[in-house]
Amino acid sequence: MTIHAKTALLGSDWVSNLRVEIDKGHIQTLDIGVSAQPADTQVDVLLPALGNLHSHAFQRAMAGMTEVRAAGRESFWTWRTLMYRFLERLTPEHIEAIAALVYLEMQEAGYASVGEFHYVHHRPGGARYAQTSELSQRIFAAAAQTGIGLTHLPVLYTYGGVEQQSLAGGQLRFGNSVDEFLDLVEECRSTLPHMDSAIGIAPHSLRAISPTDLQRALEASPTGPIHIHIAEQLKEVADVEAALGQRPVAWLMGNFDVDHRWCLIHATHMTDDETRAVAQSDAVAGLCPITESNLGDGIFNGSVYVDAGGRFGIGSDSNIRISLPEELRTLEYSQRLRDHARTVLVKDEGSVGHALYTGAARGGAQALDRNAGEIAVGKLADLVAIDRSHPTLYALTDQQLLDGLCFAAPDGLVTDLWSAGRHMVQQGRHIERDSIIPAYKAAIADLLADV
Repeated sequence: MTIHAKTALLGSDWVSNLRVEIDKGHIQTLDIGVSAQPADTQVDVLLPALGNLHSHAFQRAMAGMTEVRAAGRESFWTWRTLMYRFLERLTPEHIEAIAALVYLEMQEAGYASVGEFHYVHHRPGGARYAQTSELSQRIFAAAAQTGIGLTHLPVLYTYGGVEQQSLAGGQLRFGNSVDEFLDLVEECRSTLPHMDSAIGIAPHSLRAISPTDLQRALEASPTGPIHIHIAEQLKEVADVEAALGQRPVAWLMGNFDVDHRWCLIHATHMTDDETRAVAQSDAVAGLCPITESNLGDGIFNGSVYVDAGGRFGIGSDSNIRISLPEELRTLEYSQRLRDHARTVLVKDEGSVGHALYTGAARGGAQALDRNAGEIAVGKLADLVAIDRSHPTLYALTDQQLLDGLCFAAPDGLVTDLWSAGRHMVQQGRHIERDSIIPAYKAAIADLLADV
């Protein structure tokens, strides 16, 4: 397969008339300054496609259902109660159909891969399926249908709170002992949907596991990504500090070897010292600005983190809205509102759009253990093409394109997307759209039939 791009981003440089040859999902050759023919596909602007490093796919079907104020003040914790109530109705068939829609939307938005932070393992009430990995298999089926690159992150969830309360209600669908969890991971490892798929582990949070459980899970998982929710909410910080004697990020950094394998999801509430420690660890901060805004989590300590050389990526988390440009602009705008400044998340000088996009591309690839994040020989062909003829980009120079994409462009500028060379979005539409959308609508009709 060959692609010809009028303009392309190679590392930090813009080049013209690039031909990309792809074989077995990887970039084989790059030729600059060549004619458009021959090429299987001709595009306007070619970029490395981002990985969406944090997704709870099933929550997409809740979008718009929780934006009503009841008596008292709404918060993350009241939202979570509604989420538990919603997932009580989900069947394996519902989960597969919802995940397929989510992954289609991600690819049409410009994401070539996803980290599925998967914590729904059992039937309502906690009864086991005949196959331990039944619901993971539904995620795999959705990834196979859509062609998205998948890093599967089964979640270890053992307690209902930092005081090691028993699981109850909706949490019963999540719970496993460490031994059950490790068996689940191995079963998933043997059935991943693509050759480029990866598997990691996801200790849910310090409030949902014990230190001993975390130690055992890490000892049994010497390779692969490690993702954990950390310091998302002020109440979480206070509860962990009361139980463990330190704030969550400080406790984690002081008790475990946090390195390049780790992705700290949210890491919203950190002191400056904690922020610098994470930056220096080579871990990735997994930021989900749209969801964090929707849930009222707070604002990431971004300026200190970037100044310290920290790595970051973005995810769509609850999937209430799947928009790659909006995730990046929301991240930057949150910093501007807090600091009363502009162009915050670029170290030293330069384009903030370029810093946001390329930083998220590299950080997302690292967090997903995916050989991607840039257009280079030997990398996976995770590529996205955008339409430069759109009015919001038409007047911009090459050096301004990523600023235009991040801050001015609407959704819908993606013309083509390849996930490990699989050409899944063509002329702005996912090639399986006509089968995925009706299946999703049928699943939702069934889900809501008895409400």
